[in-house]
Amino acid sequence: MLLKRNPALVKQAKAMRKAPTPEERRLWYDFLRTHTPKFTRQKVLGRYIADFYCAEAKLVVELDGSGHDTEEALRHDAERTEFLAGYGIRVLRISNTEVRRDFNAVCAYIIGAVVRGDNGD
Repeated sequence: MLLKRNPALVKQAKAMRKAPTPEERRLWYDFLRTHTPKFTRQKVLGRYIADFYCAEAKLVVELDGSGHDTEEALRHDAERTEFLAGYGIRVLRISNTEVRRDFNAVCAYIIGAVVRGDNGD
């Protein structure tokens, strides 16, 4: 099953790449930009835009701010995870607080998910 990208989201994804959150900026420039296997940022996957995506590992990394704490946001996140899982893509959800509090642990968590091929749970 092929996951097609939604062309209507490409412009939005480009704008998001130009204006990352401080946590996205740190994770990208201090870790994921040079990670092997390669990650891309603000990747359009079907009807969603993933914060970071590693095609080789079929892994999405989502950074969640406080806006993800509402019931509506949690439902949307669950729908996104289920949609991506239908294409064999795993999703790691990491809070912005964790990126700020323990950056090295976040990096280790991502490395573990890539190496093990699971979501670290």
